[in-house]
Amino acid sequence: MKPPHSDTPVGLDAIDRRILAALQEDGRMTNVDLSKRAGISAPPCLRRVRALEEAGVIRGYHADTDPQLLGWEITFFAIVGLDSQKEAMLSAFEQTVGTWAEVRECHMIRGGGDFLLKLVARDTAHENQLTQKLTGLPTVSRVQTLQTIRTSRSLAGVPF
Repeated sequence: MKPPHSDTPVGLDAIDRRILAALQEDGRMTNVDLSKRAGISAPPCLRRVRALEEAGVIRGYHADTDPQLLGWEITFFAIVGLDSQKEAMLSAFEQTVGTWAEVRECHMIRGGGDFLLKLVARDTAHENQLTQKLTGLPTVSRVQTLQTIRTSRSLAGVPF
């Protein structure tokens, strides 16, 4: 449980924060390199990483790929409003868009809509198809799309 107005959740010490910061920067570093950055030897460093994984603090590892080099020319956001905010309808929407490969993020939001989606599309025609697919869902009452022009900052994780 996080105490009010705390910058550090209970159970994370300075070494854990150094481990997490280093892994956010480079998730491929060896345990030996990580232990040096954290200021501890390799065996306890590995134990700490495993404990952070088991606690769900570290949710996984992935490659940060370049969408455009892989043929996904457009990144856009969609603010989606539903007919109702009943939990069954919200969950059903999340479940539906959760099956769409182009939906890279889905956030339930407050103010101005019910969900904010981050999507990728191969081209403008594909973006239009995805928008029509969204607006065609029976529970969707409105969709506003926002196409990115460029991304100047995209960081994983949180500050340490």
